[in-house]
Amino acid sequence: MNITIFGSGYVGLVTAACFADVGNDVVCVDIDKGKIARLQQGEVPIYEPGLSELVVKNAAEGRLRFTTDAAEGVAHGQYQFIAVGTPPNEDGSADLQYVLEVAKTIATHMTEYRVIISKSTVPVGTADKVREMLRTTLAGRNAAIEYDVVSNPEFLKEGDAIGDFNKPDRIIVGADTLRASKAMQALYAPFNRNHDRVIVMDVKSSELTKYAANAMLATKISFMNELANLAETIGADIEKVRVGIGADPRIGYHFIYPGAGYGGSCFPKDVKALVKSAADANFDAKILKAVEAVNNRQKTTLHTKLKKHLGSLSGKTIAVWGLAFKPRTDDLREAPSRNLIEAIWADGGSVRAYDPVAMHEMEKLYGKRADLTLVKTPMEAPIGADALVVVTEWRVFQSPNLAAMKKLLKQPLIIDGRNMYDPAWVRGEGFVYDCVGRP
Repeated sequence: MNITIFGSGYVGLVTAACFADVGNDVVCVDIDKGKIARLQQGEVPIYEPGLSELVVKNAAEGRLRFTTDAAEGVAHGQYQFIAVGTPPNEDGSADLQYVLEVAKTIATHMTEYRVIISKSTVPVGTADKVREMLRTTLAGRNAAIEYDVVSNPEFLKEGDAIGDFNKPDRIIVGADTLRASKAMQALYAPFNRNHDRVIVMDVKSSELTKYAANAMLATKISFMNELANLAETIGADIEKVRVGIGADPRIGYHFIYPGAGYGGSCFPKDVKALVKSAADANFDAKILKAVEAVNNRQKTTLHTKLKKHLGSLSGKTIAVWGLAFKPRTDDLREAPSRNLIEAIWADGGSVRAYDPVAMHEMEKLYGKRADLTLVKTPMEAPIGADALVVVTEWRVFQSPNLAAMKKLLKQPLIIDGRNMYDPAWVRGEGFVYDCVGRP
């Protein structure tokens, strides 16, 4: 099948590469000439395990190509995916200008039936706006061309996006016509062979499903962090509590790990957008507001613990393990590490940091500065530092050489924001060990 994808960011690239890899002919369109030039040279501008190899392979075999020519993209594909960003406005609402601009572009150039598919995370009612943009643009051309607007939200986990696309838990399709739903079922047939994963519903329900899924996961995280803070206050061990409640199959073990708060490009933005959508509909989303408030508070926890042990951070050096908001990604958007590091700087301290893949993003974000040293190995970070803070639970941090680390640190202090270590072991090695939700 011929597929066009507008947007060569995270979702667009993964979608393009995976569709091409099952034999489709895919064109990826972007207005960023520099990004397209890099992609045409086989250089993938984002980190995602396996993505670079998949893009290079399918481009070399002629099933995937990149262009800035929107007219070429519209002419190419019966399926027109919109996978552009929806950054938050100041009030928390999703900025739909790029989505609607792509819809206008498609309507400007289309000459025959097209399925216009929203892959971007958008609030309920966006498909209506896309449909209206298509209608008015076509009317301005005096063109009577049939089209369908479909909602097809992505459920890709950063760090495992290719696996999620190829072996999805579910494929949500929001369609208002039988023609559109059948077209989408045909498109996803290669990913739907073992059993039917396609769930067809109306467009608005599909749009809400994406937000609801992310909000539910964010709620689990904030709830566990709330319990962790309570456990720490009353002398209980949240890790034992986690195992106890996770054994209940109605709850399960996923997303009930306490920590330093959630981050990334999805949960913070989507919770805010859902709160704003609720407010626009005159509905007070109290639980969602609490989820956001608890997460904002949790992101201050590590800084608070540092000050509890060290007092003033002025002139102090803090070693930080982990910068990305979670393992297997270089994404620093809304990452708890940023809250911690900026708070250390505000107190007059400096940082020595290590992350397996996010160092270049950190340097792009903050530039070169005297109070930030990005080191090449984990054990370089604690050299001369007053404390080590573990922010991201990368595998490389799971079994540290504590005896060597104790000699490197000025003070034997570890703040573990992900509860990676056995407290008895770390304290037995002579460290002061503080973590989340444990007495």
